[in-house]
Amino acid sequence: MSRIEKKFADLKAEGKAAFVAYIMAGDPDEATSLEVMRGLPGAGVDIIELGLPFTDPMADGPTIQLAGQRALAAGMTLKKTLAMAAEFRKSDDTTPIVLMGYYNPIYNHGVESFLQDAKAAGIDGLIVVDLPPEEDDELCLPAQQAGLNFIRLATPTTDDKRLPKVLTNTSGFLYYVSITGITGAAAAEAETVAPEVARIKAASDIPVVVGFGIKTPESSRAIASVADGAVVGSAIVERIGRGESPRDVLAFVKSLAEGAHSA
Repeated sequence: MSRIEKKFADLKAEGKAAFVAYIMAGDPDEATSLEVMRGLPGAGVDIIELGLPFTDPMADGPTIQLAGQRALAAGMTLKKTLAMAAEFRKSDDTTPIVLMGYYNPIYNHGVESFLQDAKAAGIDGLIVVDLPPEEDDELCLPAQQAGLNFIRLATPTTDDKRLPKVLTNTSGFLYYVSITGITGAAAAEAETVAPEVARIKAASDIPVVVGFGIKTPESSRAIASVADGAVVGSAIVERIGRGESPRDVLAFVKSLAEGAHSA
């Protein structure tokens, strides 16, 4: 059982939904980013999504695009991102880490080397937004053979014909994108998300976590009440981008986590 699978099993036993927080590795710099990352579990975060900076993040809205630009300008790389995860693991061996990004940096690193390095750094799962199920041989299947969960995205446009393909080879959890469009673009609504989550859960027993458009403790609670977990990214990254201290960022994260856990 992976750290991700164990986390969901533990939360289910407690009757809680998961709270997942996204930060961009190296934003605004390595030291600050690591400080925030280390504080996330204490703020109530169940799973950490660690963004891998990339020059052409097509699924990301302006907030996360800017975070990636700040990280790249500060010298962040794939190797340094994995080193950051490894440093985090020195003091936390239980909180799952999902690396979220795009295939180009992984391809350039070399898939086999990347998987070895990611596993050694303590990465538990991958979300690679520009690799569809038709490309599973590229990374998904090798990742799972290496012991990493491969987490797929489903969206409001994923119909009943497409859904089985998306669910095939997905492990850890399914990330349901609550809105059509880019990150940070609109607000998630529990009333529209609930039937979609139910539709996915009727087709699979994999946990369904909902992200995009969750910005407040109230929306975190509302989404967590109809899913197995809620993801917040842009609202956290925006505060980092404004230059808020790690302490203030983590206080905000704690409020979001408390919202999700009270669902």
